[in-house]
Amino acid sequence: MNGLTLAEAQKALAAGLAKADEIGVPMNVAVVDAGGHLLAFARQDRAIRASIDISQRKAVTAILMNLPTAALAPLVQPGQELYGLEQTAGGMIAFGGGIPVHRDGELVGAVGVSAGSVEQDVSVAEAAVAALT
Repeated sequence: MNGLTLAEAQKALAAGLAKADEIGVPMNVAVVDAGGHLLAFARQDRAIRASIDISQRKAVTAILMNLPTAALAPLVQPGQELYGLEQTAGGMIAFGGGIPVHRDGELVGAVGVSAGSVEQDVSVAEAAVAALT
């Protein structure tokens, strides 16, 4: 299995930042490899500082669960099967903005975005991932 290269991570990062500029919301964008290790990161001017960590945790959560983080939101609600999941593995994130990247059916990395609304974060993450396909 070939993981994301640094060049691919930078391409995804650039696409995510361009989408953030397009929608007018400064973002934090993180790209990780299949092991959850940071390959590329940028914080745009005026992006929320707390979202530096959140963007990276979204990317790692997408790796650990092999799912978009948005898919976890309904599963972690009180009374649901995965309630409390976000308290495990160092603090997973269970709302949108983290998207795994697959190549030939294999997990090769993930993108995590934070600093806007969930919808905005997802939009920027989708743009970053789309740059790799």
